[in-house]
Amino acid sequence: MRTLFFFLCAPLLFAQGDEIRAMMQKSEAAWNRGDLAAFATDYDDSAETTFIGRDITHGGTQAILDRYRRGYPTREAMGTLTYSEISVRPLGKGYALANGRYALKRTPAGGGDAAGRFTLVLRKTKTGWKIIHDHSS
Repeated sequence: MRTLFFFLCAPLLFAQGDEIRAMMQKSEAAWNRGDLAAFATDYDDSAETTFIGRDITHGGTQAILDRYRRGYPTREAMGTLTYSEISVRPLGKGYALANGRYALKRTPAGGGDAAGRFTLVLRKTKTGWKIIHDHSS
């Protein structure tokens, strides 16, 4: 029975991971062209959306966008973003967990290079996968 379940569900699970990885590639591209507004659209526009870093941000895309604009006020401070080691696993129907590494390549004047890990909880919406919780350190 498990084998049958795997063969029936495996394509859906792989598709889910591919969709989330594609969303993250789009997010990385938005960051690297300096488009924080587009970057923030990958977050769910809900008062319950959370970002945990040094501080905690609650709110929809505007709250997330404001947080990023405060932390990265210039293109030099934004640098170039790269995601790697992305792992995606389903949490239930329409929910997934993604984790991996991020790296920012920046000049010394922009704050120097930075890197860390992230864990995202995502929800499938009518418009695609959206981040409902982001814990980055």
